[in-house]
Amino acid sequence: MSEKGLLDGKKILIVDDEPDVLESLEELLPMCDVKKASSFDTAKELLESQYFDMAVLDIMGVDGYKLLEIAKERKIIAVMLTAHALSVDDTVKSYKDGAASYVPKDEMANITDFLEDILEAREKGQNFWWRWLDRLGTYYEKKFGEDWQKNDEEFWENFRNRINW
Repeated sequence: MSEKGLLDGKKILIVDDEPDVLESLEELLPMCDVKKASSFDTAKELLESQYFDMAVLDIMGVDGYKLLEIAKERKIIAVMLTAHALSVDDTVKSYKDGAASYVPKDEMANITDFLEDILEAREKGQNFWWRWLDRLGTYYEKKFGEDWQKNDEEFWENFRNRINW
């Protein structure tokens, strides 16, 4: 359960076009005040009209990158969650576009860990992605091969330098 209670009472918007994903995330976040949206329009309306501490955004099906732009404008911490857009390129795009993390749906059961890492980073003034490689480096090696960082070595070298303080 939630270490230090970092997520307790946080208002979180979860956006996905798959009802089972919305339901699973809501069940995984009982300590939070969760709002759900299954379409881009509903999510956009909620992001623009309500306060949220964080938003968990699917990429495909709900135009997650456009929602990420809206979340950033509203100063809402956004986490990208994906299955179909799971790629190293989309990970880099999510980082560069301002997402606080990029979580494969295969790792959705650990969503509290990812969200708590982000809140802890904010408390400590660290990069939101500070524990991302620790949590997902091995997963990426299994999924994409040992040289998964090869296509954009400069980015990943800079990434490691940015997240280490």
